[in-house]
This record gives sequence, structure tokens and C-alpha cells, in this order.
Amino acid sequence: LVIEAVFENREIKANVTKLAEAELGPQAVFGSNTSTLPITGLAEASARPANFIGVHFFSPVDKMGLVELILGRQTSPYALAVAMDYVKKIRKTPIVVNDARGFYTSRCFGTYIAEGQEMLAEGIAPAIIDNVGRMTGMPRGPLELSDDVALDLAYKVREQTKKDLGAAYVAGPSDRLIEAMVVGHGRYGRKNARGFYDYPAGKGPKTLWPGLSDLVDIKVTEAEPPFVDELKKRFLYRQAVEAARCFAENVVTDPRDADVGAILGWGFAPWTGGPVSLIDTVGLAAFVEDCDRMARQYGPRFAPPQLLRDMSAAGETFYGKWKAAQKAA
Repeated sequence: LVIEAVFENREIKANVTKLAEAELGPQAVFGSNTSTLPITGLAEASARPANFIGVHFFSPVDKMGLVELILGRQTSPYALAVAMDYVKKIRKTPIVVNDARGFYTSRCFGTYIAEGQEMLAEGIAPAIIDNVGRMTGMPRGPLELSDDVALDLAYKVREQTKKDLGAAYVAGPSDRLIEAMVVGHGRYGRKNARGFYDYPAGKGPKTLWPGLSDLVDIKVTEAEPPFVDELKKRFLYRQAVEAARCFAENVVTDPRDADVGAILGWGFAPWTGGPVSLIDTVGLAAFVEDCDRMARQYGPRFAPPQLLRDMSAAGETFYGKWKAAQKAA
């Protein structure tokens, strides 16, 4: 098994794939450590796409216990078995998902960061946004996490996505914000000590970058409990509805993979049991009703997929459906 972990650039990955495969035996499996680029597309550079699989590690790799294995359209059971054996040998926890842009974890995790940036674009003070993010049970605020992941990486991923999707790409307020931070001000995040926060050279605490007020008109500087509760719900439901969309699109098929992947992969509020458990606990009908309200108020990013409406009408839950399927099998 060989795993490449080069930049999120399709051309670079294609070149590395070809160079590596020229040195591999016929039974070797090639894994791509990518967080967003569809595996089926990357496998086009491979001479043996059946032995090509996504092996997505999480940062920092030495501390994060999850590995997301992504099946391309031609990935074989043999390639999956090799990757599963490897993940178990290095004592990490695997989940298996089907191919799609952003897969499961990056796609859902990205909504948490994006919602924080949407709130900032709305004029909510950044300190409120990050504090409320932590109050939901997330390990860090969305703006902090943006800096940790690296703003320039987010910018590169978006630029690659724009190339891939063309006219189908829909830009949002956060696109303009990230472009202004990265291109206009050279703020890449923690990696160059300049992101949404400034990071001192010594051991002093990070501080919010004062220049944010020049990029965004800050309108909300105080938050009362009802407003805080609404922000919490936006953070949690935005991620959970994306997890539901992943089920609707067959990206993820097992609620256990969805919940374990969320908690171990990006720290989704552990008290909820994971985004799927959150939906089941709230109840499908109540969750759909709240998502419809937020979609009207904040935009279509909260709109629930038809799958949730159908499950609500049938009185179903995700884990109930899964248990029923196991018994039938």
C-alpha cells in the first residue's frame, strides 16, 4: 500500500500517481490522502483504478483517531480490504464512504466553518461566533478552526472546485471573505501567524485581527440567551442537515459511520451522539420543521432533503431503519 499526501491539486496528484505506479507491483494498492477531491476523478490517472482508494487522514495525524476510506466508482473489495487492514494496524478507526466531492467528513465539517463565516458576513462579532461555537460542544470556534486548517488551503480547494464545477459553482459571502484574507492581505492562518487571529511570536495568547472590522461591518456586539440559542442551533443543524444530505445521496449508508466519523473526525459535539443521533433525538418532524424555518430565514443551505420529509411522514428514524435492515438481512 502506497499513500500520497501532496497538495490538493488534481494535476500534481495525477503526476505523483503515475510516477509511483511505475514502481509498484501488480497487487499493490494506491491510496490518495485527499480531503475534498473526488476519488473517481483522481483514479483516472491510474493504470489500475480497481486498486485506487481514498485514504483520508485528519490533522494532526498523530492525535486524530479516524481514517475515512473513500470508494471510487471502480475501487475493488480487495483494495478496501488492504486499506482496512492498514488502518487497523496503525490503531486508528476506519469509516467507509462512497465517492463525492468532500466525501462525508470534509463536506459536513466544512459547513461548520462556513456557517461561522456566514455569521461574520452578517455582521456578528467574531468573538461571539467562536465563543458560541465552543458552547455547542465543538472543540474550537469556527474562525479558530479556519486558521488551524489554513485559509490558503481553503482558498486553493475552492479554486479547484470552481474549475471542476464551472458554471455550476455557487459562490457565497465566505468566498469573498476568504479571497480578501488570502489574496488581499496575505493572511493564511496559524501557519503564518496571520489569519482571523494574530499569533504572537512568543507564548502570548492569540488575538482577533483588528483589520476584520475593515472587511466586515460588525453590527452585533452583544448576545442575549435567545440569540445565543439560535446561533447554537444554526451550527448544529447546519452540520446535521448536511449529514442527512449525504445519506440521501448515498455518500454514507451506515448511521454508525456517520456518528463515529463526525465525533472522531471533526469533533462534532459529543454530547449529541453525532449528527444522525441528534436528528433522531430531536425527532424527524421537529427537525424538518426547524430546518424549514431556518431555510426561510437564512437561506437554502438549511433546506432538508426529501429523504428527511419521507422519513418524517413514515415515523422513521435513522437507527430504526438501520436496525430493521439488519434484521431483514
